[in-house]
Amino acid sequence: MNLLNDPWLPVILINGQQTTIRMAEIVRPDIKNLAFPRTDFQGAAYQLMIGVLQTVFAPEDEDEWLGRLQAPPSEYDLQQALEQIAHAFNLTGDGPLFMQDFDSLESAKSSSVASLLIEAPGENGIKLNTDFFIKRQLMQQMSLPMAALALFTLQINAPSGGQGHRTGLRGGGPLSTLVLSNQAEATLWSSLWLNVMCLSWFQQAIKGEWPEPDFTDGSVFPWLAATRTSEKKGSAVLPIDVHPLQRYWAMPRRIRLDVEMREGQCDLSGRASKPLVSHYRSQNYGANYEGDWYVHPFTPYRGDPKKPEEERLSIKGQPGGISYKQWDVLRLAADSSSGGNQNPALVVDHMHEMAHRLADELQEQLRLWAFAYDMDNMKPRGFYSIEMPFVALPPTLEKAFFSEVKRLQGLATDILKQVRSQIKKAWFERSEDAKGDFSFIDLTFWQRTEAHFFAAISELGKIAKAHPDYLQLSPESARRWLKAMQRTALDIFDETVLSSEPEPRKMKDKIQARNELKVWLYYSKKPIQQFKTDYQVDATKPQEVSQ
Repeated sequence: MNLLNDPWLPVILINGQQTTIRMAEIVRPDIKNLAFPRTDFQGAAYQLMIGVLQTVFAPEDEDEWLGRLQAPPSEYDLQQALEQIAHAFNLTGDGPLFMQDFDSLESAKSSSVASLLIEAPGENGIKLNTDFFIKRQLMQQMSLPMAALALFTLQINAPSGGQGHRTGLRGGGPLSTLVLSNQAEATLWSSLWLNVMCLSWFQQAIKGEWPEPDFTDGSVFPWLAATRTSEKKGSAVLPIDVHPLQRYWAMPRRIRLDVEMREGQCDLSGRASKPLVSHYRSQNYGANYEGDWYVHPFTPYRGDPKKPEEERLSIKGQPGGISYKQWDVLRLAADSSSGGNQNPALVVDHMHEMAHRLADELQEQLRLWAFAYDMDNMKPRGFYSIEMPFVALPPTLEKAFFSEVKRLQGLATDILKQVRSQIKKAWFERSEDAKGDFSFIDLTFWQRTEAHFFAAISELGKIAKAHPDYLQLSPESARRWLKAMQRTALDIFDETVLSSEPEPRKMKDKIQARNELKVWLYYSKKPIQQFKTDYQVDATKPQEVSQ
């Protein structure tokens, strides 16, 4: 079987029906989206397909990029391009196999195919009977395409896995961001193509040598050459050792799938399949990616603004999910001169510069899709996926836009800190010594104020187009943002502290804490009064204070 030549991609059509297609068929105008049974697989499949297009079908310049967005190539033309690398995407046969070790690993340890899933319990969890949430034996066999995609998902997200089991090139559990279109007529092709970069732009962004790719020697697809193992010091894979395109195809884990030529049902998709995979073999000390890999097509990076010379780190999934408090780093670049040291994913940065070539209606309907595992070393705590507005704006206003966004986020953060502090004060005699997990307060606050934030930045985007010489939120929009924060803060306090029957002697403390919160929310010199002054927000109205 070959991932570029055979039908295996589950898709949903414009009419709502589902079918399975070959890679070259993604140009069909009747295909709406992929239809994988798991969100992490959906995200991984997008990354795989974008990687394929970037590797063999990248446009030379903006005109070619826009032309292919408006008029996709024919299936024949795309298939001709895919033939250049089809030999690297075999899942069966005698030669090298997709994302699998060059060596057959005949004597290596065998594991259940379920262990390819990042959330599956490890050997220790099974031994100690601690697999409470993800039970053993629920995933005993997969179809070959699902097993291959599970393997690819593991390779690009690889968390720490014990001695010599290397993490992915972006670190374990990296956050990924892609650009999508919310237009009703958007097709799978357009969603993929929005994340393919002009070759000249990509080369400049990498800022390194870009030789003509050799698709046979392992410099792009590492599984085509003898494995670069990492038992000894000095054996790390550095950016200068491989072609820049290997960012899409990095392979830190040494794994071989055991393919069984028998019929059965895939436990992941629920479909009848032949062949099946129920086990795989693995060996530690695979490729160890080190060095300045800080630019990756799908992941944002951030560093210390006070130490811009230090290496930036990839953004990872965090407890509580992905919220608008992270929107700036997912969408905007900033250097130390503007109070930041961050870069969005290259595909987002590329779209930022290309957006001016799009029609207004498409600009307004661009979306960011962010997703990530939240990892605690090798243990997943969750998988998060969220779509957010993109907000297209002139590149010249990016610095001013970043400043405005940080002001809004900063006000929300300050208010949240005060809410959390007063809730603790209401609950505990010595609030500074309070122990426990209070993250539910943060999560509730970010979720309830999210729509207000995106309304505000959408307004900023419109102002940027209308008045590119001066960018600031209007007084009315600033007033709505502040009122939403104040109202949400008091609502969360009341629901958390006053919703249950308190002891009479405790009620006084709770009312006092609420009053302190209310006074801070409406009268504190910083940040509330400062925000009102900066944005010329009207003085607080009496009915607002009386809540």
